[in-house]
Amino acid sequence: MDKASSFSIHEGKPIRCKAAISRKPGEALVIEEIHVDPPQAYEVRIKIICTSLCHTDVSFWKVESGPLVRFPMILGHEAVGVIESIGEPVNGFQQGDVVLPVFHPHCEECRDCKSSKSNWCARFADDFASNTRRYGMTSGFKDSSGEDINHFLFVSSFSEYTVVDIAHLVKMSPDIPVDKAALLSCGVSTGIGAAWKVANMEQGSTIALFGLRAVGLAVSILRGAGKIIGVDLNAEKFDLGKKFGFTDFINPTLCGKKKISEIYIIIIETFGLIQEMTGGGVDYSFECVGLPSLFDRSFQQHPHGFRKNALIFLEGSLDLLRGRHVCGSLFGGLKPKLDIPILVDHYLKKLNLDSFITHELKFEEINKAFDLLVQGKSLRCILWMNKVK
Repeated sequence: MDKASSFSIHEGKPIRCKAAISRKPGEALVIEEIHVDPPQAYEVRIKIICTSLCHTDVSFWKVESGPLVRFPMILGHEAVGVIESIGEPVNGFQQGDVVLPVFHPHCEECRDCKSSKSNWCARFADDFASNTRRYGMTSGFKDSSGEDINHFLFVSSFSEYTVVDIAHLVKMSPDIPVDKAALLSCGVSTGIGAAWKVANMEQGSTIALFGLRAVGLAVSILRGAGKIIGVDLNAEKFDLGKKFGFTDFINPTLCGKKKISEIYIIIIETFGLIQEMTGGGVDYSFECVGLPSLFDRSFQQHPHGFRKNALIFLEGSLDLLRGRHVCGSLFGGLKPKLDIPILVDHYLKKLNLDSFITHELKFEEINKAFDLLVQGKSLRCILWMNKVK
């Protein structure tokens, strides 16, 4: 029996499987049996091979209210899987394909998707609140009592099976290991893209990276910066940073004699030290924390002229008149269906992704993965659905 026909017994029918459900903010996820509906038009149902945990999952797990927060829900948006069944009409994918679901849409048909100037999708990207891409609040998940379970970022990979719209799907080369491929569905691609697509950083540039999580570390691995200054409160990240080519490190809490509560003063002193280390400022800075005052200072510390900040998260600055540049960055400016295959090709030509995977666990140990990430002890923890470790 070939790979495709082995799935046919479930085609067009709901599937029962295990999922990790987040029922209340900040509480441990619960492994339960759920029902996953068959795919509707322009959707595929995927059997997840492995998934990883991102800080975005943790953030939404903690948040108690807001337009994107609906409990119960199935989190998870970094994963690789195999297509189990296909809704009609779906072109370009077939049963048995190894695929990467990506939270950021790429319809390939709208004006923005066809443009080289951004990675926005005018057709779909404005909507982050629906459960399913083309069917609004319709849910493809139900618990054992028949109650709906909410989707998350159009992926919901903390489940043995999930349903994903083809606008969020990239076919994967069989040559890249699935655990390395999973890294490319969010954090690592966001960091690489910020340096490549957004900042268009030249080889040999001097850069400062604020926040040495997976996104910040990924900024450094493709474009060949000459001097890389890492800034993080966790000194344990500095040894890890050396594996990614970092040349210098700053722990803001050790700048001067100020208390950690005096955060703005610490930020000013940190940038004073960066200016001393670089003879006036870096060529590019990447703010990977999301702290408004941090970005404002990182923007203002540059000399006037050609210097550029890549803003990977939120906020902004008013001081634009001296020739400085600020660039917003969603998913690192990448168009998933076009640019992720390029990153796969870089991996096959020796782009090292091994150091991002710090832990591997069984899916049933998902709450341990949350603990490791919250405590700052992991970059990416791969959760295997059925692999015997």
